[in-house]
Amino acid sequence: MDGQELQKVANEYATKLPDVTFEHRDGPNWELYKVGGKVFMLMTDMPGQPVVILKADPDEAVGLREQYAEITTGYHMDKKHWITAAGGPSLDENLVKELVTDSYRLVVDKLPKSKRPVDPETNPAA
Repeated sequence: MDGQELQKVANEYATKLPDVTFEHRDGPNWELYKVGGKVFMLMTDMPGQPVVILKADPDEAVGLREQYAEITTGYHMDKKHWITAAGGPSLDENLVKELVTDSYRLVVDKLPKSKRPVDPETNPAA
């Protein structure tokens, strides 16, 4: 999956999740995806390649970086809690959707219950 396809899949999937808002910022070009006012995914172009930046459990992030050459530390983000996915042969649509879901759930879990669009424990699709 190349970087353009990566961003397309991530965007289409993220925007279907409950209560997701989208914000575009110019200079530099960033696309932010939020739930409950908190960012769970960003997209931008690093020099020469489109990337998706996602929140990740720190322990899982280490494993993802070891398993996939296309996954590195968060670009311009906390290196422990964020990952960057770039296009490459190891990434597929299912993995991208799983990474987006995990990022979304991590943010929803930290929201006050009154602001949660879904209960991550009872709504596995979220």
